[in-house]
Amino acid sequence: MNFLSAIVTFDNLHEVRRLCHWGPVIALSVIAVCSSMAMLDSILWYWPLDSTGGSVNFIMLINWTVLILYNYFNAMFVGPGYIPSGWKPENQQETQYLQFCRVCQSYKAPRSHHCRKCNRCVMKMDHHCPWINNCCGHQNHAYFTSFLLLAPLGCSHAAIIFIMTMYTELYERISFGWSTVKIDMTAVRQFRPLVPFSVPAFAATLFALGLALGTTIAVGMLFVIQMKVILRNKTSIEAWIEEKAKDRIQYYQTGEEFIFPYDIGSRWENFKQVFTWSGTPEGDGIKWPTKPPCHQHTLTIEQLKQKADKRVRSVHYRVVEDYNGACCPLSKGFHTFFRSPCTEEPRIPLSKGETILATRGTKWWMYGDKVLSEEQAEGGERIRGWFPRRCVEKCHYDATSSEITCEDKKVN
Repeated sequence: MNFLSAIVTFDNLHEVRRLCHWGPVIALSVIAVCSSMAMLDSILWYWPLDSTGGSVNFIMLINWTVLILYNYFNAMFVGPGYIPSGWKPENQQETQYLQFCRVCQSYKAPRSHHCRKCNRCVMKMDHHCPWINNCCGHQNHAYFTSFLLLAPLGCSHAAIIFIMTMYTELYERISFGWSTVKIDMTAVRQFRPLVPFSVPAFAATLFALGLALGTTIAVGMLFVIQMKVILRNKTSIEAWIEEKAKDRIQYYQTGEEFIFPYDIGSRWENFKQVFTWSGTPEGDGIKWPTKPPCHQHTLTIEQLKQKADKRVRSVHYRVVEDYNGACCPLSKGFHTFFRSPCTEEPRIPLSKGETILATRGTKWWMYGDKVLSEEQAEGGERIRGWFPRRCVEKCHYDATSSEITCEDKKVN
């Protein structure tokens, strides 16, 4: 009892709630199905103690499961690291280069971003991952990437076991019309299985094989994407900021050159910024090594420029149809229903007469901020998210009255 109370205290009990989410439930279910089925196939049909190869195979299966769960739970419960509430730089002059977070009531340190899901400013935020129900950031980036590597490797091993199990157990029953495939498997089938390979066992193994192959492909692609940004000492968000910087410079033809400040040159040095023998990443999550001629606020200054540019390019829209905030609203049309954005970003309900400041969008959906009253804005409230394009119409400013008027033609 004392051991359990040492692990689960009232201070960290809320972290256990992260398991109560569809992401961890699905992820842990896939791990459980693939691991348990691979072990059952190894035990029931190929007893591991009958040969050295069987023993090594079974130990490797256990090893994959332990390592996958170790890195998965560390990525979830260690967390990305958060900027302390009320944080501000020691040098007050540096505040002019930083964004202020109204929710956390603190300045955003370099490389940090506010996560709406976690409701905190995250150190070196890469993204919010629904599969761990937490952000991937400074402190858990190595654990998360290790999980992305180990999961495909373990699932590949499990997939080989599933394929060999079905092959060796069913080869005598495979028939193509008038001919029957006969394959000599005496070298592989040296021992009789402990239980018959029944139809339910075949169905379960086939289902686990599909999960293992799907996980190998999907998670393997995520691992490749993560390694590309890690070897350049970037995050997914920073890669997007760099792309927008190039777009901004090209759009305004300023002639300036944006140099990403945290790529310190060598891929190995960039790699060591995330992966260390101790498991603790380099740095304190506030200050970062940069390459000349850059400095600590090179990226934050670019973010401020992009924020100002975003305000200039944003467009006012007037709401002409009510919208209840549903993810896939069938009442808003066939295309709106089936082309809903595949993102966890929120949908915002709309009421006729409201004004929206749209910043981006697709053919059928738009993303923007509601124009709030002065009282709401002063209180730090912000309402932004996706909404159907058909629910709004574009507005423009009347130069004589300085008011926003709407176009007669509805934007579809």
